Amino acid sequence: AEDETEKKYDQGLEKSRNGFGARLNRFLANFRHVDEDFFDDLEDMLIESDVGYEMAMKLSDSLREEVRLQNAKNKQDVSNVIIEKMVDLYDEAGAGEQTTLTMADHGPTVIMFVGVNGAGKTTTIGKMAARFKGQGKRVLLAAADTFRAGATEQLEVWAQRDGVDIVTGPENSDPAAVVFDAVTKAKKDNYDVLFVDTAGRLQNKVNLMNELAKMKRILTREIPDAPHEVLLVLDATTGQNALTQAKLFKETTDVTGIVLTKLDGTARGGIVLAIRNELHLPVKFVGLGEKVSDLEEFNAQDFVYGLFKGLVTVD
Repeated sequence: AEDETEKKYDQGLEKSRNGFGARLNRFLANFRHVDEDFFDDLEDMLIESDVGYEMAMKLSDSLREEVRLQNAKNKQDVSNVIIEKMVDLYDEAGAGEQTTLTMADHGPTVIMFVGVNGAGKTTTIGKMAARFKGQGKRVLLAAADTFRAGATEQLEVWAQRDGVDIVTGPENSDPAAVVFDAVTKAKKDNYDVLFVDTAGRLQNKVNLMNELAKMKRILTREIPDAPHEVLLVLDATTGQNALTQAKLFKETTDVTGIVLTKLDGTARGGIVLAIRNELHLPVKFVGLGEKVSDLEEFNAQDFVYGLFKGLVTVD
């Protein structure tokens, strides 16, 4: 299974690796020596690679030190130092983060999913439900995205496919009512996990945030520790845009972790570095492909390896 996962990361991050690798190679092709221009170009390259402005500046600063210390002269040395530093900074930013899901000690574990429409919330819930069902858990879905046409049907299709139960309400009904019914059912019928799908209309931000807060209150009233996780689903292909969304949601609701979808479809895998560095939210799951089994628990080692494999040569 270990190798399987590594292979998934390897394939899922191919576009990012090629994108980053190509930029790194272009950057190093013009390499004469380490001077101010070198660092300016490096910062530009990093920002282009979606690692975020702050991360680019931090990297650039710590590289100034490192390149001098290690007396890096040739291209390969410089390239190795850059990647080494990225990995170090990444680890530092994530120190003390819990990347696994928090599960309830007893009774249902409640996981709420938030994020803008189109980021892959419903699909993520479907894939995660399949994953838990496969582990022998009883899973219940709550279709609380009642305003988006077709959202409930979409989740119902997943429930059927996964062979799990679902609680729905009429279109345009109060999402909080669906949440109440679902949490009541989860308690009464001894479900292991309750997944709550929510609306993601950001243009109506105040209402949306009030709605999310209301759902959370209902959950907490029924199960004091709930929700055990509030997962923000972000589409990796939107790059820096995803970061902006994350900031909005983080300001208004207690997000506990990130699910980063569609990593395989983008060269913007560097966004994981930006998320960790700027938001200090752990990425808990990543989407590395279309298949149900391609939603993987986030593994920093595999991720970094997948992102930089073949770019570092050790002589």
